[in-house]
Amino acid sequence: MDIDNLPSADDVASIRPEAFQERIARGDRVPILDVRTEGEYDKWVIESRNVDMVNVPYYEFLMGVDDEVLDRVPSGEEELVVVCVKGGASAYVVSLLEDEGIDAVNLDGGMNSWARLYDAVPISRYEGVGTLVQYQRPSSGCLAYMLISDGEAAVVDPLRAFPHRYLDDAQQWGVELVYAIDTHIHADHVSGVRSIATRGVEAVIPEPAVARGVDYEMDYTTVADGDVLTVGDLSIEAIHTPGHTSGMTSFLVDESVLLTGDCLFLESVGSPDPEGGDSGIPDAVRTLYDTLQRRILSLSDDVLVAPGHFTDAVDSSPDGTYTASLGELRDQMPALEMNREAFVEFLLADAPPRPSNFEEIITLNLGQTSANDDQAFELELG
Repeated sequence: MDIDNLPSADDVASIRPEAFQERIARGDRVPILDVRTEGEYDKWVIESRNVDMVNVPYYEFLMGVDDEVLDRVPSGEEELVVVCVKGGASAYVVSLLEDEGIDAVNLDGGMNSWARLYDAVPISRYEGVGTLVQYQRPSSGCLAYMLISDGEAAVVDPLRAFPHRYLDDAQQWGVELVYAIDTHIHADHVSGVRSIATRGVEAVIPEPAVARGVDYEMDYTTVADGDVLTVGDLSIEAIHTPGHTSGMTSFLVDESVLLTGDCLFLESVGSPDPEGGDSGIPDAVRTLYDTLQRRILSLSDDVLVAPGHFTDAVDSSPDGTYTASLGELRDQMPALEMNREAFVEFLLADAPPRPSNFEEIITLNLGQTSANDDQAFELELG
């Protein structure tokens, strides 16, 4: 079979990424057959507690389907979802499985389409001035926020893949987007702050982050600890919360919601980026402990924590957002109750893997290197 002449995706049953995500979100047990190459599969997969994933590369189907291959295809009560990079090879596999009487659908657009799925969910638990919206990217777990009040808006931790989305949403809501804000120099996704700033929006980054070598070819504003930005009648206070990075800055929105970036998540604390090399990580962990105890846990238990990422280890709140009160996190996260020595030992022993291409992403976010939109999209997907 010529891989360049696969059956059209229009010729087989398919499912849109939005419908696929709805199946996962409502708790359906979804069997997935990923037919990308092993190298592609090892770098990036669809992660959820509600999926049963098997990787069988498409080339194993090119000579037809035998019993050995069929035995490896996952099964379940729900229809099988077949995925590849762009939806072409998976469509071919779906056509073969249909011939075998297997109920299968093709993920329309493949993993590239999955990566462009981006939901906007209002945070109903927010009790301050104006409106807060959480943007959710299921493919990477990245979260961003739109803060809206009295005709103005700000976006925090925007992604470069979606600059038009934020501007279009602001227009739809009848507000002017005035700020694009980063909590820190990101290592796991390409920041959209500068892309949005080219549309006349003010770029804002933490003042302590500049020392890492920020080299933007545009004007930008910095905020230091205690500085306050205003969006309509809404206040956004910068709180320097180092540890994950030296410049990590959280933002307290109208004294009601703390946008913690990668400092504190709903299921864990943020591990340090290797900013000064591996030798600097123990000191960064100690700094993170001090930050959590002195800067974050000193806030009221009623403050709502809105992190920069989510994982399949946590469920969304009843309003569909990934948020929790500081009091809830204090009760359910043992790391927040540890002493300094135990905390450091725990984090050093449980360090997560580094993001794919993190060094290239950091230099791109610092402005030290450049990439077009397609290159940036591929870079953050590994």
